[in-house]
Amino acid sequence: MKLVDTHAHIYLHHFQNDLDEAIIRAKQTHVHKIILPNIDRSTIEPMLDLSEKFPEFFFPTIGLHPGSVKDNYSNELKVIENAARSKTFFAIGEIGIDCYWDTTFLKEQIDAFEFQLDLARQLELPVIIHCRDSFDLIIQSLEKFKGKIRGVFHAFTGNYSQVEKVLNLGFKFGIGGVVTFKNSGLSSVVAKIPLEDILLETDSPYLTPAPHRGKRNESSYLIHIAEKIAAVKNKSLGEVSEITSGNASLLFGLD
Repeated sequence: MKLVDTHAHIYLHHFQNDLDEAIIRAKQTHVHKIILPNIDRSTIEPMLDLSEKFPEFFFPTIGLHPGSVKDNYSNELKVIENAARSKTFFAIGEIGIDCYWDTTFLKEQIDAFEFQLDLARQLELPVIIHCRDSFDLIIQSLEKFKGKIRGVFHAFTGNYSQVEKVLNLGFKFGIGGVVTFKNSGLSSVVAKIPLEDILLETDSPYLTPAPHRGKRNESSYLIHIAEKIAAVKNKSLGEVSEITSGNASLLFGLD
């Protein structure tokens, strides 16, 4: 069994004291590849250092997270674009729109998002989308690029009406720890999503799945998400692993 964690920020300071051990634990729980989404210019170097140290295990992406879009976002985008055009990355991400934390720079978030969508189109890379309280705005932007880009809705927690809109755009669903939360209601939605459109992710160190809620998340906990989806889909764990890992490999060009 081989699992792919399609979203983990394991290069952050949360792992500074036990990074090697966290990698070992991930491998011991059948994780054999991890996608590393970028946040902003400050995370590019530690992310690349990690992926260059373990090139068969970590696969970096490049993007400006909406939470890092401030009044200097144009300069940040130049850094992201220069990096994207000069090094090998497997996606443009993590990008998107976030209306949950702060909408002060909403116009700039939309501009940065669409700039990076176009960059993905030019470089023929998939996108990793951060969508929080912003689904309709995200869809409006994606409609402008329909048929020209592909990607995944990271940490998807939407309803089935939103599922249909995502499927209509040809995008995948990143399903993480929330599916294991007893009162989230996400499992009933996931039950209706084709397994061929699901990617597994942890969003480590965030969104820790049951039974580890309250602790720092890590890629070794991906097994709990896979087990939950297997139960929801009435599939074997091996089948969930094979199909979702295949989905990840196809989307990100991992093979």
